[in-house]
Amino acid sequence: MPELPGVDLTALAGWLDAAHPGLRRGELSGEVIAGGKSNLTYRIGDGSSTWALRRPPLAHVLPTAHDMVREFRVISALADTSVPVARAVALCTDPAVLGAPFYLMGFVDGLVFDRPDALARLDPPAARTACEQLVDTLVRLHAVDPARVGLADFGRPEGFLARQVRRWHQQWQASETRPLDVLPAVVERLTSTVPDQSAPAIVHGDYRLTNVMFRPDLTGIAAVVDWEMATLGDPLTDVGLLVVYQSLAADGDFVMPRMSPDDGFLAPAELVARYAAGSPRELAELDWYVGFGYFKLAVVAEGIHHRFLQGKTVGTGFDHFGAAVPRLLETALQTVAAR
Repeated sequence: MPELPGVDLTALAGWLDAAHPGLRRGELSGEVIAGGKSNLTYRIGDGSSTWALRRPPLAHVLPTAHDMVREFRVISALADTSVPVARAVALCTDPAVLGAPFYLMGFVDGLVFDRPDALARLDPPAARTACEQLVDTLVRLHAVDPARVGLADFGRPEGFLARQVRRWHQQWQASETRPLDVLPAVVERLTSTVPDQSAPAIVHGDYRLTNVMFRPDLTGIAAVVDWEMATLGDPLTDVGLLVVYQSLAADGDFVMPRMSPDDGFLAPAELVARYAAGSPRELAELDWYVGFGYFKLAVVAEGIHHRFLQGKTVGTGFDHFGAAVPRLLETALQTVAAR
């Protein structure tokens, strides 16, 4: 079997045959799916079936991050809701098989608008519709009753926002590649201005246009992907981070390809208005959530930069993350200070 970084196909085949007899029908092949900057995603096939495999990064795995069990549990729970997800297939919690826990899910045939060639398929009306579908799907996610789908214990909503600031500060401390004077100011400002929380719901944790797959005919979203940060908590953290991503996308900055309002994509304010029209949640304190989103993205970028410096990233496009971190932190401070 061919060598695949992070996935020993012989070991995977042995585990499948032992844990799920009959699931594998032929020799396994695989490839890394481009786009993941944290957990790794692979296309795995046996000649008759195709799956997607998710596993943590090859190095610098932070505490509480990259939890395969959580990802598998949430997509399993959402299977019968109006939120589109890939079909959960198999979970392995034994790190001896591939060096870390992993899971298999059904491979979704769809489009991810994360590259210029994919974005070229969207004329301005289609770009607008795609953004509207993105927001409407988020509204539906936040309306799911966690208890009804078996996720009542999926997180601790009480004190969620203050705990999130502390947790992401701890993640920064575990990933820091150089001291930045702005970091303590951001943490202090976020901590001292935590708003009253919105009613708890399922939080995706990294919701954006490049983390959903659209049907090939562009009639809707085929699956929401990358659930590694999912939890129960304040869902407005998803809205704030979506505003951050869309603001960066307007200039093709950092992790997002260029998706400008000039090309039909919704501007951040339009995304917020669309969410407000579909959700009963109060958005008066959204600037705090946007500032927190910039802070969180800065910490994620620092972690990716840390792995890049170690030579433990898989694929290309990682060399610019370190330079983006100070900019993100400065924007976080300005956004929260403007409240």
